[in-house]
Amino acid sequence: MRAAPTILHLDMDAFYASVEQASKPSLRGKAVVVGGLGPRGVVATASYEARVFGVHSAMPTAQARRRAPNAAYVTPRFALYRSVSEQVMALLRELSPLVEPLSLDEAFVDLEAGGTAWDEPSARAAGVRLRADIRAVTGLTGSVGLAASKMLAKIASERAKPDGLCLIQPGTERALLGPMPVRTLPGVGPATGDHLRRAGITTVDELAEAGEDELVRLLGKAHGHALYAMALARDDRPVVAEREAKSVSVEDTYDVDIHDRPRIGLEVRRLADRCVQRLRGAGLSGRTIVLKVRRYDFSTLTRSETLRGPTDDPTVVREAAARLLESVDTTGGVRLLGVGVTGLADYTQEDLFAQAAGALAAEAPESPEEAVPEPLPAAPAPPPERQWRPGQDVRHAEHGPGWVQGSGLGRVTVRFETPEDSAPGRVRTFWVDDPDLAPADPLPLVARAAGGPEEGT
Repeated sequence: MRAAPTILHLDMDAFYASVEQASKPSLRGKAVVVGGLGPRGVVATASYEARVFGVHSAMPTAQARRRAPNAAYVTPRFALYRSVSEQVMALLRELSPLVEPLSLDEAFVDLEAGGTAWDEPSARAAGVRLRADIRAVTGLTGSVGLAASKMLAKIASERAKPDGLCLIQPGTERALLGPMPVRTLPGVGPATGDHLRRAGITTVDELAEAGEDELVRLLGKAHGHALYAMALARDDRPVVAEREAKSVSVEDTYDVDIHDRPRIGLEVRRLADRCVQRLRGAGLSGRTIVLKVRRYDFSTLTRSETLRGPTDDPTVVREAAARLLESVDTTGGVRLLGVGVTGLADYTQEDLFAQAAGALAAEAPESPEEAVPEPLPAAPAPPPERQWRPGQDVRHAEHGPGWVQGSGLGRVTVRFETPEDSAPGRVRTFWVDDPDLAPADPLPLVARAAGGPEEGT
């Protein structure tokens, strides 16, 4: 444990929902729910206005609609969230080279390693400055926790929510943790919490009183030792900068099980293309292609194929995923499909296609008599029906940029407004196939002045 609270934990407030509110003037101050909107959709994030009604992340969207029927429900826009996250992470790296991102909206920072803080006043000053910089650059708010360890810094940021700062002074940790429920500690999930409760242990104080031997008996050697140390506020885990990605993957859950085999093949190819886009965006390539299929009965199958070298070529990934699909029985329908790439590298096997072409040439017939006539090209598939998702960015040739509020019965309703607007924009309705309406990239956020609560201690 350190002698000063120089580990900082940042947790952006209701991040996805806050980005939606910042980019859509008509949603500011309103209940907003971001997540899957189909029958099997799940809430990713709810704004604080929606949480008043009991809506929270991981809740089925159908249940959220019953609790907050008048909230705005929109689909996620991960490209925009990643862009804003990169701005926030850049601000953290100005404080220290040791930044450990946990997700798009959460990270640890070792202030001591950056020379930014060495005692309580300098740590508090760094936290105050960070919150102001985040607001100035993105217009969003984040909660900051400061402590002498990662565990306590994360607990502090939770106590600071929303839009606050909490510093846990070294020497006060045991008194602070004691009355807290055991679920407060990292690694204590619902199952472990229930197991401890059955043993009569519900608070951190009771964990410490139980003793290390008893916790080892109840939970096993590794978990018991770790939990006892945390109950005594001991946590020496370092901040680890830029944890290396082990895989890149994308997946989709479908509102209705897909039974049509050609449709399943099309979905796999589409997922492969999205996976490659993400792979290239990270400047990586991969050697092993993985296909994930969750069937109608919730059974999940994975298949993988390892190439001769790493690639980021969409054709290679598409074809490998298609070969893997051939070995999967989809009778009865599928509810989820995913394509991933592992065995990551920062280079590409440039001659992968050439090697494949050479292998094909070696197998080709040498004489015209042995040649097989080429098949006729397949008839082009009919253009897919245009789909408009609530929250989706669009642009109209006459009315400019906007976003989809809803669609149905062959029509789509669009609200035309931008992040710069101070008031809600106008609403127009179009036919879903209106040639003047097209999908668009998200517009960047605009920082807006806003007040926040006083920082806590």
